[in-house]
Amino acid sequence: MKERVTLTIEKELLDKIDQKVDGSKIKNRSHAVELLLIKAFSSNRPRKAIVFAGGENAERTMLEINNKPILQWNVELLKRHGVKEIMLCVNKNENKIKEYFGDGKKFGICIYYNEEEIPLGTAGSLKSVSKFITETSIVCNGDELKNIDLDDMYEFHTDGNKSCTIALTTVNNPEKFGVALLNGNRIVTFIEKPPKENAPSKLVNAGLYIIEPSILKYIPDGFSKIEQDVFPKLAAEDKLWGYIFSGQWYSTKTAESITKAINEWKGL
Repeated sequence: MKERVTLTIEKELLDKIDQKVDGSKIKNRSHAVELLLIKAFSSNRPRKAIVFAGGENAERTMLEINNKPILQWNVELLKRHGVKEIMLCVNKNENKIKEYFGDGKKFGICIYYNEEEIPLGTAGSLKSVSKFITETSIVCNGDELKNIDLDDMYEFHTDGNKSCTIALTTVNNPEKFGVALLNGNRIVTFIEKPPKENAPSKLVNAGLYIIEPSILKYIPDGFSKIEQDVFPKLAAEDKLWGYIFSGQWYSTKTAESITKAINEWKGL
């Protein structure tokens, strides 16, 4: 619920606020002031994140781009936007990641590990750390490069009754990704890896979500994937929303996409 207020602000300060307005990422003066207040009151940001760094993607998370593992870029993105605690979902005896990140102190953040003896899938991993998900949290793939304004995404997520908000980006060929069809900003259809000719749009899952603990009840026992077993259920109940962003995003699923990331990633 938003309320209209009247503020008296020094003109010099107001000029600096207006310089942030670009009409797209920051829509207007009111939006700019709201984002600055959110950043000032960092307690309103999500404090917890769950990062998928296991399964078949584990090796890619430690691939270095611009002298840092991809997983480190994700950790730094989360820290920059106020996250204090990260749960890394990793394979059993995944020593390379644990040795590199440790308890997170050298990165200025607290890191925990959930070691999976058998693959659980993205949704199964979430369910296995349900005790950690006690409040609004960020969920993130650890093998993609992305630069998303999480403060703005969080503002979008909390404006209304949303169970899950997916960061969406645009690609020319969506057949290798989860694809969303929107009605306004609400996702009415979510299809994982459809044939190109059947894709309902070119808006794809960028591998980052803001979730409420309530989505845990939609996850079945055992192996399950959030993209196939949870998102379609949420969409059917009008509880799944899309946040379209225009920042950098690079998949690392193929040699071609890795080369593109190496050549084009500009950092955070």
